[in-house]
Amino acid sequence: MARLVVAVAASAVICSGAAHAEAPRAKIEGEMDSALREAIQRAVGETDRPISNRFEARRRARTAGEDAIAVLRSEGYYGNEVEADVGDTDPPTAIVRITPGPRFTISDPSIEWIDPAPYEAVRQAGEAVMGLAIGAPGRALDVVSAEGRIIAAVQKRGYADAAPAPREVIVDHADQTVRPTYKIIAGKLVLLDGLKVTTDGRSRIPWIVGLAPWKPGDVYDPEDVGELERRLLDTGVYDSVTVGLAPIEDTTAEGLRPVLVSLSDRKPRTIELSGSYSTTEGVGAGARWTRYNVLGRADTLAVVGQVAQIDSHLGVELTLPHWRRPQQTFKTGGSLYRRNTDAYDETGFGVRADVQRRYGKTSYITLGGSVDYSQVDEKQTVLVSSLGGSLYTVAGLALAYLDRSDDPLDPKRGWRLEVRAEPTYLFGSESLPYLKAQTQASTYIPFGPQARTVIAGRVRAGAMFGATISQVPAPRRFYAGGGGSVRGYAFQAIGPRLEDNTPQGGVSLLETSLELRQKVGERWGVVGFVDAGAVGTDKFPTGDDFSVGVGVGVRYDLGFGPIRADIAFPLDQREGDPSFQIYLSIGQSF
Repeated sequence: MARLVVAVAASAVICSGAAHAEAPRAKIEGEMDSALREAIQRAVGETDRPISNRFEARRRARTAGEDAIAVLRSEGYYGNEVEADVGDTDPPTAIVRITPGPRFTISDPSIEWIDPAPYEAVRQAGEAVMGLAIGAPGRALDVVSAEGRIIAAVQKRGYADAAPAPREVIVDHADQTVRPTYKIIAGKLVLLDGLKVTTDGRSRIPWIVGLAPWKPGDVYDPEDVGELERRLLDTGVYDSVTVGLAPIEDTTAEGLRPVLVSLSDRKPRTIELSGSYSTTEGVGAGARWTRYNVLGRADTLAVVGQVAQIDSHLGVELTLPHWRRPQQTFKTGGSLYRRNTDAYDETGFGVRADVQRRYGKTSYITLGGSVDYSQVDEKQTVLVSSLGGSLYTVAGLALAYLDRSDDPLDPKRGWRLEVRAEPTYLFGSESLPYLKAQTQASTYIPFGPQARTVIAGRVRAGAMFGATISQVPAPRRFYAGGGGSVRGYAFQAIGPRLEDNTPQGGVSLLETSLELRQKVGERWGVVGFVDAGAVGTDKFPTGDDFSVGVGVGVRYDLGFGPIRADIAFPLDQREGDPSFQIYLSIGQSF
């Protein structure tokens, strides 16, 4: 009896689900291409409510017919015939019979400039961007979009108040054409004045005024106004930034329009705490105290500390955005540090300064230098540098970074390139000048219209010129292995080792990675990867130096970027190497 009750209940659930399955609101009949039919069916929609009588069926058919007519007209089928009907089935069916008719085409699109008309060059620019080819389908969206492009082109050339008057569109059934006439009110040419700044924060007004990418009297360009807003937002010290052209009634006696800037400062201080754990690097804890706008020019002053098994440090950093000129950042700082690795221990103090010049949103050039003093204990007896344990390091930095990818944290297409050169002078018991050079390139190849499958590749190479492995102290050599290098291996685990298994390091480096990234659903993704790397004791690593790691990972999209978890396995496991490594981080691995 119990089995009978369960069976009846399951049957009822199945029948209930079938009865409430979604179905089209109306059946579409008639000869038309598949794309048009799909568009109409989407507009008509679906419902899970069954039709109970002929009155309800007729009402649905009429509503679906109106939806179909709207789609047909939007696609240029102005001579359509649409009939709403009810089928003789039981229950009754809502039916829409459609004859699309011929598709109307664009003919003689034109612009009527309402006085005062703009300059001839501006009128020509508006006509050039209209983008309606004679004979093209007379889609409503194309007609409307053309008007938006015209307005944007006119505003771009200084007519900030340009606006459309009601357009005239003639649909001629005799020759089956659509003839749009756009009526544009350009207004007067706008010349820019300076800034009117509203803020209750700590920023100095003259510094803000100096960020404007125009001089009083220049012709208005919306890109210039947008660039000023980006420059202010890039500093990271404001909660909100609003930049816009003043209303026309604020025009000065000289005929200039000011730009209004409204700023709201973020909280003057923040404290950030962080923690980390790794099976090879142990437990780590970090803290950052930041003070914003101390000097009144969107500066950032930070005290940064970290305690970890490998890298512990305490330092101070000062950042001055838009230093001496817009899009140029000056950074300086100093720190005490201690590094405990398998190859060496180092304790020291260093100061650095650099200037970064930005090009676009994510590309930049950096020039700088640093001075360090450190005590070094090399954990080997074979290739100990003759410079001694007390080491002074003076280094320059020249770095170029070019980013042509589509996203900084989750790239799906494009490429990146970084080139780095560090002329270095070491002195202790002796002195050693040399050049350390590195470059890294990555590329991203999408598959499918939504780039749900991506193949990503990375290559990194480095070399030292003017120094041999025996001359360079252990802390200044190349090492490989770890989450940002070759996964599956611990930090410094790749490359030549001494008889006691101490990492030796090298004067040349080569790494490569290949990943297959597959999106699963809306938020999740899976990854398979192969990493390889080598550290060489000469100008180039040899084949015997290479180690390979393989692994898989999962990704979860947080909205601004993915969080990643990878597990990797070394294919060239040596004494002391773990059998696997796990990595957790924000963003893709490269």
